[in-house]
Amino acid sequence: MEGRASAGGGPTDGRRAGPTTGLRRWERHVVVLATVHHPVEVVFPYLADPMRWHEFAPAVAFRRQIDDGPVRVGTRWMSTDRIGPFRAHFIDTLELLEEGRRVVWLSSAPWNARVEYACTAAGAETRVRADYRGDLAGSLRWQAGWLPQWATHWILAGDFRRLDRLLTRRARAAGRWQRRHDPPSA
Repeated sequence: MEGRASAGGGPTDGRRAGPTTGLRRWERHVVVLATVHHPVEVVFPYLADPMRWHEFAPAVAFRRQIDDGPVRVGTRWMSTDRIGPFRAHFIDTLELLEEGRRVVWLSSAPWNARVEYACTAAGAETRVRADYRGDLAGSLRWQAGWLPQWATHWILAGDFRRLDRLLTRRARAAGRWQRRHDPPSA
């Protein structure tokens, strides 16, 4: 369906996956399988650049690169996320970057998380496997730890639906501009 991203966590028919076993009380593990209806070369730069996350992920309140120079493995960002009326402050570190394919982020406390975005080109679409694993600490335990896994999945899957809508709007705007500014054919 044009302009929409689909997401599922386990079953691909829209059902929720069963509860994950073997996790500690405050540990969270959520996998989102999403289809973004745009090519991987358009989608991947958004997942690999924390400065763009606020455009499609409403929890992102602030990101600023701490380290000087070009982005590389080990580069860190000062980060703030909104959890309802609360703010969580932490450091994001780029752990792995395989251009156009895979990016891995590590987040310090209170998230204590590892997030991996693996992208696969599927024609004009991109299939994304987003794997979120974290061990909540401090006040984040009572701010977000009470959420059931299905709700966390729903929130994270929404980021990919918003990314798809954002990219669709931008592609349409670029198309309108192109049609208005193309020289007439002879």
